[in-house]
Amino acid sequence: LALTEADNRLYGMGTSDMKAFFALAISAASKFTAGDLDEPLIIVATADEESTMNGARELAQSSRLKARGVLIGEPTGLKPVHMHKGMVMECVHLHGRSGHSSDPTLGINAMDGMHKVMGEIMAWRHELKQRFTDPQFHVPYPTLNLGRILGGDNPNRICGDCELHFDLRPLPGMVPDELLAELKKRIDAVLDGSGLDIRLRSLLQSVPPFASQTRSEIFTTAEKLTGASAESAAYSTEAPFYQQGGMQAVVLGPGDIDQAHQPDEYLALDRLQPMIDLLENM
Repeated sequence: LALTEADNRLYGMGTSDMKAFFALAISAASKFTAGDLDEPLIIVATADEESTMNGARELAQSSRLKARGVLIGEPTGLKPVHMHKGMVMECVHLHGRSGHSSDPTLGINAMDGMHKVMGEIMAWRHELKQRFTDPQFHVPYPTLNLGRILGGDNPNRICGDCELHFDLRPLPGMVPDELLAELKKRIDAVLDGSGLDIRLRSLLQSVPPFASQTRSEIFTTAEKLTGASAESAAYSTEAPFYQQGGMQAVVLGPGDIDQAHQPDEYLALDRLQPMIDLLENM
């Protein structure tokens, strides 16, 4: 948790993702007084960015933050990012009836039902891959990962409850609520007549995909100052919430996503001054 300098790097939690950006933004802003600026400069720190993103959601829904452009300092390697996938984390819970395994008619096996659900989700995943593509992304289709399954308590007991957790990363243009409604309809159909109670719940409030407004001012300025063409990202940021609040957004920071959430997280010292210069120029 303490910042350590070694090997021309700054080591410490958040140095890449994304506390270093906050320090560099303050350093750049300290070069100016209010009289130097034609319009206000606002530095925002939000709560719960790694989980609920409630800080950004609240700001976007309120009238407290007014700006033409927002630069979000996520780790992009000093290259502007103008679009990213969304994030949906969902749980499917099936409740049946337990009983002794010697007589299947005594119960309703939730694990058997989940086997059908998993098959339907995997078929849906394949269909989504065919229906939605965007070559601007390294993985040019929406991904869906079956990440965790919980169910049953004993081999000789009919499974009464089973739960599946999955992660869906939609492309820009895909609406999380519409996707979940489509999935629920498919699960209800495949389990029709099974006697199972079906419940879907969100593990995390969905983050919509993000795509910058066509050639927005902050987007073109970021490309000009960095000399790099804007890229896409597979991870999610707060950008869509600021966009919903009527602000142009671009994602641009000094760190590297490969260092995020890693042991010995670090930021190279040669990234500091270029980021400060970039912010001053913007």
